Amino acid sequence: MSSGPMGRCLCGKISYDTGSEPLWVTICYCRFCQRATGSDRMIEPVYERASFKFIGDRPAVYTLPSEGSGKNIHVHFCPDCGTKLALAFERWPDRLGLYSGTLDDPASVSITPDNTKHIFVSEARPGTIVPAGFKAFERHATDSDGTPMEPIVHRAPFTVEGR
Repeated sequence: MSSGPMGRCLCGKISYDTGSEPLWVTICYCRFCQRATGSDRMIEPVYERASFKFIGDRPAVYTLPSEGSGKNIHVHFCPDCGTKLALAFERWPDRLGLYSGTLDDPASVSITPDNTKHIFVSEARPGTIVPAGFKAFERHATDSDGTPMEPIVHRAPFTVEGR
């Protein structure tokens, strides 16, 4: 029995049970996430890796170094249909980030100012709107050593300008 949101790939050969509610949600506008999603951002609920489990077939893994930290990012995807399901991080080995569109019910994860941060706003497409009251960061939310960065919290919706 699941104690958290569940999801699957397009063909259904790989599903997952998050095992818990997310620790937080990251909305990322970096070029990696844009390419990986084919969209202008990635909405990524982050979970404890220990409670998360894949069900059915095992995902294939593509590994590449992060342009920001130089640490490896491991993209878990279905080798049959190509759906990207999750990211694991050398930098945070006890965490796993989901591609939120793979959730059976994407609305099962709330996106609120209390649990969500917007990162790499500096790479967002012009015209992107960051909602009022949400924590926003030009790049990462932490330094390379894990020290938290100070967020920007806009009192009104913020529109990213062209570069």
